Amino acid sequence: MALAKNQTSPVSNKAFQHKPEHQQGSGVMCSALIVAAPHSGSGKTTVTAALARYHRNQGRKVTVFKVGPDFIDPMILRQASGELVYQLDLWLVGEKGCQELLYRAAVESDLILIEGVMGLFDGTPSSADLAQYFNIPVLGVIDAKAMAQTFAAVTFGLAKFRDNLPFSGVIANRVNTERHAELLSNSMPEEFNFYGRLPKDDSITLPERHLGLVQAQELADIDTQLDQAASHIANTGLVDLPEKVEFFAVEANGSEYVDQKSFIHRALVGTRVIIIRDNAFSFIYAANIAFLEQAGAEVCYCSALNDAHLPEGDILYIPGGYPELYSEKLMNNVTFISDVKAFAASNKPIIAECGGMLYLLEQLTDMSGQQSPMLGLMPGHAIMQKKLASIGSQWVDLSPLYESSTDDQVTTHEPNVGNNIMRGHSFHYSRAEIDLEPMCQTSHHPSERLGEYVYQHNNILASYMHWYFPSNPGLTLRIFNKARCF
Repeated sequence: MALAKNQTSPVSNKAFQHKPEHQQGSGVMCSALIVAAPHSGSGKTTVTAALARYHRNQGRKVTVFKVGPDFIDPMILRQASGELVYQLDLWLVGEKGCQELLYRAAVESDLILIEGVMGLFDGTPSSADLAQYFNIPVLGVIDAKAMAQTFAAVTFGLAKFRDNLPFSGVIANRVNTERHAELLSNSMPEEFNFYGRLPKDDSITLPERHLGLVQAQELADIDTQLDQAASHIANTGLVDLPEKVEFFAVEANGSEYVDQKSFIHRALVGTRVIIIRDNAFSFIYAANIAFLEQAGAEVCYCSALNDAHLPEGDILYIPGGYPELYSEKLMNNVTFISDVKAFAASNKPIIAECGGMLYLLEQLTDMSGQQSPMLGLMPGHAIMQKKLASIGSQWVDLSPLYESSTDDQVTTHEPNVGNNIMRGHSFHYSRAEIDLEPMCQTSHHPSERLGEYVYQHNNILASYMHWYFPSNPGLTLRIFNKARCF
């Protein structure tokens, strides 16, 4: 099959150049599916959550992953499965990182579900890259409410656009009648599995806002919605576990990845990391928390909305979220604000990402034009806008953070961890005007165009970029070393 113009051949795809060869029979078998679609908005999250809840209700352990850097979908998927949801991305997480996560899940689970990102072939790397790299079958979710025979053409494109893509079949979403489903099924070539339909059901439709779906913890009826969605799976061909896939452990011999994991172990013992986590600040990777805990840090959570005081600790980590939706309540919590300001005055490190950075500014203007004061720990203000300001995977070289350092704690006997480059992503609808000279600037992946500024202000390290800590263990440990003052 000839490749379309601009289509990347799997042979030349960087994600496949260093793929290790494994001996069949040496791994662990587990049922697995990647839930993908032609485009965003097709219903991937609903179908993945419905599948997870259905099989969980049958007494099976279901581990769910999310392709790409999204924070909100994993909250829904965690509620559906009852298990933590980690990211899988061959660039952000790395090939060996993805391999280890999948192997660990295969050892512990009856079913692995992976929700794709955007369309099946969108992104570098894409959901299709992940499916082919690990030989995981793809379940196509097609919004067929206004389709007939074209459903088969879309199915054919998903299955055949790339040679050797493992493909399980398709399910028709938002199809209300058996007659409509029959029409779709009869148009399909026999080589493709048609798993049936999910109806358009307002009771399982998940509400959205400017950054995506509403967070799971904000939905009072989320479990009722998930059980209702699962009841629709009972009427499809997805009631049985999908075919099993063999997953392999990361080889220990000569692996820098394994050396890094050994280096991480207990490196932050005695360090207490305070993480603000509530409805206003909740965008944090499960892998970041796992990394800190694996390094021996004591993780302590608190709420900027509901707690009167900031707990005692060595480092304050403020992730992204929706401070613009809770600005009044945030600012009314005056005792908590006083504690955060006292923490900053004590010269202890503060790491702030995206919404966490906005919280530290002097002022925030929401989408209605309402201005609210913020903490004033960084000079500047931010304005919410209806137009998307930035999206995409990014990397940044944080070497300037250490160029002038004479702190012996910064020089550690670490393995080669890729110097001072941190990977992550950005996704926001606000524009910040910050009266500071940026320390450095991110670059987008894979375009290399310039992205977000990174600021160092006294003991604060802040950026719109969301860091993915396991992408550079040594750098993360330096940032979180409690003896380190920026």
